[in-house]
Amino acid sequence: MIIDDNHMNLELVSYMLDAGGFVVKMESGAATALDSIPTFRPDLILMDIQLPDMDGLELTQRLKGNPATADIVIVAFTAYAMKGDEAKMLAAGCDGYISKPINVATFVSQVEACLSVPSSAGEPRIA
Repeated sequence: MIIDDNHMNLELVSYMLDAGGFVVKMESGAATALDSIPTFRPDLILMDIQLPDMDGLELTQRLKGNPATADIVIVAFTAYAMKGDEAKMLAAGCDGYISKPINVATFVSQVEACLSVPSSAGEPRIA
């Protein structure tokens, strides 16, 4: 699942992950993501930090604090790239960090590394 309020980011990242064998759901805000997570049940969430309806770190903490969603891999997906930002996001509960703008040559492999478990032969991964 990609949670990002920038439509261009959603489209580009969705396209790349789809081409990489992922099943992708896009959400533009925290409220809609919270509604769809129980039924979509992603293996991984690319979490923008600056969302219009709730801070991405707050949403991360809510998901990690809920036993039903605590095992979802959450990767901070943000333009915050100053010294200390990655550590702040990991301390807030994110399992990984990918900065924007993305490197299109390595992006899918970065996401795969965050999952750290290769998909079963031919089975789509859920993001």
